[in-house]
Formats: sequence, C-alpha cells, structure tokens
Amino acid sequence: MNKATLILDDGTRFCGYSFCAPRGTAGEVVFNTAMTGYPESLTDPSYAGQIMVLTYPLVGNYGVPAPELWESGRIHAEALIVSDYSTDYSHWNARESLGQWLRREHVPAITGIDTRALTQLLREHGVMMGRIEIEGDQASPASFPDYGSENYVEKVSCREVIRYNEGAPKRVVLVDCGVKANIIRCLQRRGVEIVRVPWDYDFNVLSYDGLFLSNGPGNPDNCPQAVDNIRKAMQADKPIFGICMGNQLLAKAGGAKVYKLKYGHRSHNQPVGMTGTNRCFITSQNHGYAVDASTLSADWEPLFENMNDGSNEGIRHNGKPWFSVQFHPEAAAGPTDTQFLFDDFISML
Repeated sequence: MNKATLILDDGTRFCGYSFCAPRGTAGEVVFNTAMTGYPESLTDPSYAGQIMVLTYPLVGNYGVPAPELWESGRIHAEALIVSDYSTDYSHWNARESLGQWLRREHVPAITGIDTRALTQLLREHGVMMGRIEIEGDQASPASFPDYGSENYVEKVSCREVIRYNEGAPKRVVLVDCGVKANIIRCLQRRGVEIVRVPWDYDFNVLSYDGLFLSNGPGNPDNCPQAVDNIRKAMQADKPIFGICMGNQLLAKAGGAKVYKLKYGHRSHNQPVGMTGTNRCFITSQNHGYAVDASTLSADWEPLFENMNDGSNEGIRHNGKPWFSVQFHPEAAAGPTDTQFLFDDFISML
C-alpha cells in the first residue's frame, strides 16, 4: 500500500496508507460516528464533496452488498478515512470487499490514521477542508475547494422525470435534491405513484396530490430555483413533507434562514424530542446545515429539537398540511423509530 497523507486547511497532517484508488482528492472533512452502514453512507448523495471519516475503528469486515441495497447507483463521498481496514470480510449478502468496491469506483481511501484524534480536532475546530496526497500520484490536488459555494445538489439530482408505481390512486411529486433509495422504497410501499423530478424542475405544471422534498448535499442557499418552486406550491393547500435538505428548503420558502453547524450531525443515534410532548426518538442523521428556529414566522413552529445541542430538527405550519424533519425517518442504515412520519404524510393526501 502506498503512503497517503490527509492535509487539513490549518496545515495539520495525518499520515496513513492508501488501500484503494491511488489518486489524490479534496473535500470537506466530516466524521460519522455510526458503527455500521458504510455501504449506505458512501452511496448517500448527501456526502457529495466530502471526505468521510468513520470513527468506528474496524471497517470493512462485512464487505459490500449487491447494488440493490445501496442508497444510490454509485459512491458519492470524495474519499474514505478509517483507522483499521479489514481485508477479510464475511457476511451472507456480501458481494465483494470494501477495498475492491472503492478501487472499482476510483474512490481513494486511507487506513492507519488515528481517527479518534482527527475527530477530536474536527469537534473542537469545526469541519475543515482537506486534501489527500497519495505517494506516486502526480495529480494530487494542491488547493482546497470552497465547499459552501458549490451547488452539489445540481451534481447529484436526476436529469429527467422518473415515475414509479404508475396508476396508483394518489400521486406524489418528489423533488430530487439527492434522494436516498430507501425514501423511494418507503413511498412505494405505501402505494402512491411517485413522480421524481430534477431539483430545479417547475413541478407546479404537474397534477399531484402531495409534494415531497428530498435530502441532498451542500448549502441550501445554492438552490434558489427549488425554493421559488416551493413558494409557488404554497399557494395551494396540498400536503408537503421534507427530509434533511428538504427541511431547509421548506424553511427558506417559508421565510426562515439556515446556518452551518460547527461539525454537523452524522450518526445513527441522534436523540430528537417532539416539541410540546415528552416523546423522544433515536434518529439517523447526515447534515451540516440547520434551520434557525428563531427566524421562523408566526405561521410556523418547531416540530422537533435535537436533545444534544438544541438545534432545530423539524418544522410545521400552523394551518397548512406542511411539515419537514432534519433527520432521516427512512433510516438506511439506522433506527426506524420515525417511519410513522411517512404514514402521517400519506394520510394527508
């Protein structure tokens, strides 16, 4: 294995070994504290433009399943960093090793790095830009990209309209900002027709019963077309449900502001409390931005709150059937405690 180095934008260097594609790359360095689910996380479009650090020390021991179990058709993370990569794997549905998969997808990965020290640095400083240099690679990047200014939603959204469950009695328009496959599965299981449209598509020309706003990567301030289309949809009373990026876009359409979290929420064990109740749920999350609840107008109210840092985890309108959450109720991977939110949405149609 070639020597590899992660260089942060403050000059800090972490040295290890490349076990996959021998090429350098650059992106926003973020950490994920989940113990399992690396195939789902790597194929989650919300990780576009990011170098993923897994805090669980042993990674790769259960290999990679068939593409039918991924969250999209390819790996979206820029690179992977682990403490100890397991070359041997064993699982009944594994098709290949993690290293083989990453190499085939031309995604760089580093092992042998002290991910505990790296995560502590990111928690204290906040997320940082980083670049990876691989020994022998003459094309390793020499600079750091500007993550916040890049429209990653445009990069991962579908390019044309796609339909599922055609002919079902109710029709849902799904605005694809980087939708995870399990969101589509959850809607399909509930017997609705799904019309999946690109992020900037003017879906208001379509006939539909409900609007679904998907998750996605990057800064929501870079998606003004989507916000404008949602505002148009708000002129009617049709139900709206948003997840993750969808929560932020709905909030912006309602007049609220978003801000960047210090190091984001990326794990399977984030506790969220339902506002006005004693109910608390364990949720899967992956986001670096949040809604500023103090900027919500009188027509809106917080729906969920993060019990660790008090940040907003969802909003709802006081008079219209519009609501959204910052976490992932479809949870692939992760807990399924909040999948009832899909039922709540379907019942409104």
